Amino acid sequence: MIDRYSREEMASKWTYQAKYQAWLDVEKAVVKAWAKLGKIPQDDADKIVANAGFDIKRIDEIEAVTRHDLIAFTTSVSETLGDESRWFHYGMTSSDTIDTAVAVQMKDSLELIIKDVKMIMESIKKRAEEHKMTLMVGRSHGIHGEPITFGLVLAVWYDEMARHLENLEQTMVVICVGQVSGAMGNFAHAPLELEEYTCEELGLKPAPASNQVIQRDRYARLATAMALMASTIEKFAVQVRHWQRTEVYECEEFFAKGQKGSSAMPHKRNPILTENITGLARMIRAYAIPAMENVALWHERDISHSSTERFWLPDAFITTDFMLHRMNNVIANLTVYPKNMMKNLNLTGGLVFSQRVLLELPLQGVSREDAYRIVQRNAMKVWEEIQQGKSTTDENGESLYLNHLLADDELRKSLSEEQIRECFNYDYYTKNVDNIFKRVFK
Repeated sequence: MIDRYSREEMASKWTYQAKYQAWLDVEKAVVKAWAKLGKIPQDDADKIVANAGFDIKRIDEIEAVTRHDLIAFTTSVSETLGDESRWFHYGMTSSDTIDTAVAVQMKDSLELIIKDVKMIMESIKKRAEEHKMTLMVGRSHGIHGEPITFGLVLAVWYDEMARHLENLEQTMVVICVGQVSGAMGNFAHAPLELEEYTCEELGLKPAPASNQVIQRDRYARLATAMALMASTIEKFAVQVRHWQRTEVYECEEFFAKGQKGSSAMPHKRNPILTENITGLARMIRAYAIPAMENVALWHERDISHSSTERFWLPDAFITTDFMLHRMNNVIANLTVYPKNMMKNLNLTGGLVFSQRVLLELPLQGVSREDAYRIVQRNAMKVWEEIQQGKSTTDENGESLYLNHLLADDELRKSLSEEQIRECFNYDYYTKNVDNIFKRVFK
């Protein structure tokens, strides 16, 4: 865990205190279940539930000798109890405690992540409604294509995050399982009801079948779900970074009073938040690799997964939580420049309307091949003039492309001046925005 990229609400769920508390909660739930089944005296169970505690320093001292963290934990807890300690960890194996406790930690942490996703979706929706009809140029291959709206860009973002929300909610069901099935998962030393009662107490469901561990495909599902979502968040961040480029300058991260962009160049306003998000997304994706490799354990279990999970589980949750809050801050406070969007939309002298003209010609009986030739021929003239530094509009404010089309005799045989001018109407490109929004923001 790196404090710089941690939020206390999430980080607190993965401290040593939180880990051992989760272990204790599982152990107490098992004691309650044994008492419910009549295996251990209710009075002893009550004493354990009321008095069992642990001391992290003491656990460390014991582990230095035992070299087994779960035994160090149970020994520490037993020191806080009397004769009733004989029932603590009764009929269980280490992973019954550890894996079930981790399921509780993952459940609590994923609830936060899901809350974060809903938060960022709400911010996206708010900005999308704000800029539903804010015109900008759409780009493919980084090159100007046709007019779109900034709201449509954000609608795509919202729709993508909705898929991640659904995926995470499904993943919640996959990871929220516990086990109290014994050393090889055969329930030789405990009935199935013990596991069922324990899991019910902890808000989990029993794994239908387990060996000595909860199967790691469940963990891998979680890691890949967060990795995939991180890729989407990075997509948003990269988009913002492009918009903030000086040559584009359609949006930028909020620049606070007193903020500095460069130690050498006082004028700089850099997209540091979204660049940071790009880096964090790389780390979150990296955690998916050990999670998937942990699926292939030897036979009923080995412990090759243990060391990696001490890294990736807390770090993936903590980093994902931080990243989502940072991206939400970027979106909620993003400074948008509609005038610059319109300036860029007009940058190519009307070329963004080329397909509109292309589609009108076949309606007048012109073959697609001839239509494409006519439209492209005039478009190439504009590109050549742009390369020469010529203004993209004439003295009357008419676009270069419109002028070339109006002067093309072959084109004028099929389209009137009025028909050509109508092709340069921005409303044509926004006529279905409301309907798209209705589909996305149901």
